[in-house]
Amino acid sequence: MPVPLLTLTCLPFVAAILLMMSRRASRSIHVLIAGSCSAGGLAVLLTQASATLSGRTPTLRLAWIPALGLDFSLWLDPLALLFAGLILGIGLLVVIYAQGYLGKDEPSARFLSFLMLFQGAMIGIALSGNVLLMLVFWEMTSLASFLLIGFWRDRSEARQGARMALTITGGGGLALIAGLVLLGKAAGSYDLATILSRAEPIQASPLYPAILILILAGAFTKSAQFPFHFWLPHAMAAPTPVSAYLHSATMVKAGVFLLARLWPVLAGSDLWFGIVVPIGLTTMLFGAGVALFRHDLKAILAYSTISQLGLMVMLLGFGTGAAVTAAVFHILNHAAFKAALFMHAGIIDHETGTRDIRRLGGLAAIMPLTATLGVLAAAAMAGLPPLGGFISKEMMLEQSVHIASAGQTMLVPVLATIAAMLSAAYSLRHAVALHFGHRRTGEIAAPHDPGAWLLAPPAILAAIALALGLFPMALAGLLIEAASAAVTGGARPELHLALWHGVNPALFMSLGAVAAAVLLLWRYRSVAALVARLPSPDAKRLFDRTMTAAIGGLRHLSGIIHTASLQRYLLVLVIVALALGGEAGWRFGIAAGSRATTPASPVAIVAWAALIVATVAVIIVDRRRYLALVFISVIGLVMALAFIHLSAPDLALTQIAVEVVTILLMLLALHLLPGHPPRLSNVPRRVRDAVIAIMGGLGTGWLAWAIMTRPEQPGISRFHWDNSYSGGGGTNVVNVTLVDFRGFDTLGEITVLGIAGLTIFALLEPAARGVAGRRLRAWRSTNRFSPERHPMMFVMATRLLLPLALLIGLYIFLRGHNQPGGGFIAALVFSIAILLQYLASGFDWTDDRRKFGEHQLIGFGVLVATATGLGSLPFGAPFLTSSFGHVHLPLIGEFELATAMFFDLGVACVVVGAVMMALAQLAHVAQRAAKHDGEERP
Repeated sequence: MPVPLLTLTCLPFVAAILLMMSRRASRSIHVLIAGSCSAGGLAVLLTQASATLSGRTPTLRLAWIPALGLDFSLWLDPLALLFAGLILGIGLLVVIYAQGYLGKDEPSARFLSFLMLFQGAMIGIALSGNVLLMLVFWEMTSLASFLLIGFWRDRSEARQGARMALTITGGGGLALIAGLVLLGKAAGSYDLATILSRAEPIQASPLYPAILILILAGAFTKSAQFPFHFWLPHAMAAPTPVSAYLHSATMVKAGVFLLARLWPVLAGSDLWFGIVVPIGLTTMLFGAGVALFRHDLKAILAYSTISQLGLMVMLLGFGTGAAVTAAVFHILNHAAFKAALFMHAGIIDHETGTRDIRRLGGLAAIMPLTATLGVLAAAAMAGLPPLGGFISKEMMLEQSVHIASAGQTMLVPVLATIAAMLSAAYSLRHAVALHFGHRRTGEIAAPHDPGAWLLAPPAILAAIALALGLFPMALAGLLIEAASAAVTGGARPELHLALWHGVNPALFMSLGAVAAAVLLLWRYRSVAALVARLPSPDAKRLFDRTMTAAIGGLRHLSGIIHTASLQRYLLVLVIVALALGGEAGWRFGIAAGSRATTPASPVAIVAWAALIVATVAVIIVDRRRYLALVFISVIGLVMALAFIHLSAPDLALTQIAVEVVTILLMLLALHLLPGHPPRLSNVPRRVRDAVIAIMGGLGTGWLAWAIMTRPEQPGISRFHWDNSYSGGGGTNVVNVTLVDFRGFDTLGEITVLGIAGLTIFALLEPAARGVAGRRLRAWRSTNRFSPERHPMMFVMATRLLLPLALLIGLYIFLRGHNQPGGGFIAALVFSIAILLQYLASGFDWTDDRRKFGEHQLIGFGVLVATATGLGSLPFGAPFLTSSFGHVHLPLIGEFELATAMFFDLGVACVVVGAVMMALAQLAHVAQRAAKHDGEERP
């Protein structure tokens, strides 16, 4: 069972990677990759459908971060089966449609890779069995939709639509994070199955109101519910395949899915009904009303999506099993006809060059196949027989009759009927105005039905919309029953889906809605003119004003806080640290312990005195930077000797290597700075800084003294010491801690180190241009530069030392798990060996012989370290769990192998890459400055 679920989740991401790797291949290859992965996922899903619908739930659980309650937990219940089927099935049709829709010059690899990333995130939401894991995929959908909506990045409306979608859904995502964390706290677990079984304690918890409001905020923003609806119409700036996918099976359905998934624990309360039903009903009415008076085809469909989503939310808000069944069936119907309608709109735009309904008409005579598909899909959206939309609309009206709101039994049915009338009106207008009447496209070259790539996907969807009306029970009855039971957490309902349910109130409400819609269209021009004169708030304008005000306020606040003074930043940080430390010392006391101290040897006293002298000297000669570096190196050397004296050889090796690397890099940086910098602080400020520095030093020293003189107590350090060999397979406790016990911390640290290297690149790359470049050239003109010279003895010595240094680095790397050493120290040794080549033979000579770049080395290191951590998951072990064993080889004998070695390799690659990135940029910046200097001279 676990393998199919893991395959379902991973296939879209594998497709995204393959597409980016083959971006130079033909479009047919790209479509084949994306289509094959979607079809393969659909096939895997179908193999699990029988087990799921029969009551067996395939599950997969891998420990990820157990301390946080985050497991990589997947399950496939009927609700997940329904949504995963929609995501994969419509995704496959969208991929096929994109083949005919995208222009010849469009980067299909980039488009389809974004689409596959989006598909994978949505599959993850549907299959997540842990609410924290669901949050990971939830945020991934926001990022993927941002990339898809802004795909045409040269268009301002696409960029704005993408930013708006990310802002609204991202803000809702923050609320959802808080809500689901509180939900897990109230339930005592983040496991979804456990949460769904604890409805009573959750609703009895004092956290329930906050949980409900926060989760609803996340769901309403994602599903474009009023008043968060306005981002969705602006998302139509995306290519039509994206709109068809986003509006039918993904993104906006995520909020509806969340409400359905958490329905057993959140629904049934007065607060649920009082929030969800009014919001859903308002959204349904508002979206339908706006859609009726829009002229852009995609705008009509966007607001109709808002209305249809409001219908689903309202039904889930009713809190009854029958209403849930109606909502689940409408989710299926809406996915079919809305995807078909967006693809139909794309065909119209593709063939006529316009989406303005006022410039279109009479297309049935010249595009009969397209018109047939459009009319069928629009009829389904209008709720006309014999299509599936008619059945789900009847079910919605039937359920509204049994709901009383604010003591009014007629309020909900009347408003639901008005919404149904408006939906029928905009659907009929869409069908009639486009395909019948006089043709108004005389200035457009004769449009015609497109080829199979564009026509086949909407044809399949329109056929499904028709079949859901003619054969609803045979086609979807079992799935709807099972999915409804999965939502309610109860027994399967007795379902009877059919076009005719006899004479009942819902029938009369439906007939009245269609009749009123026809009457409204007959007087459409008069009504539209009246509506145009009515004042209406522009949500986009309000959003823009709010964002402008927020950005302006934050910019002003940032200007107050961020003064571009490193001295001030450091001053504030030190004062805050002193204040917090002083407050803790005042409240709890920081007394020295009773542990016996070790007498200081004469050598230690001399080293301590040298440390003090070098520290004071750095302060005195701060404006003579070269001399200050010499004294800083003395400080580093004394610290290394102290580590050796205290039996910490790993730290000593690291200290010495770091000291050599940093001093060499800082010497290169001095080459780019003025020899005699101006004094930046006056005497009062220097006195103030000295007082604060002395207080900080004395406080830190006393804290260290108090800790070191306390008796040793069992703790985390003792655990590492006792379990280093048995648990990590190494006797070097420091290295085992870094690559095993605290491997997650190390992974974060090397990621930050890689980012720091890239930051150096970003900061120094433009250093030769603008104000920085002019300042650099001014400093160069005041200094005397000698031609680059390479002393022969230095060159030969470093070239002979290079293989020896690399061999020593490799030796330190391999012995690091059991003896002093490891990947970090080895990487520093490698870096020193390479730095010496640059210093001795010059940058050009060394750079020409380099086989790979720093960017690739950093990326490779992070990937190797992450892959090592992921390698434990298939074996059911937590992320970054290592394994070890002993191997016997002839002639060599027995030796140990540990998977942590590969993690250590990733650490080494990142460290070497970051050091070489700094070296390369420092060496290049002067050359670029000279080049720009020559270019700017007349």
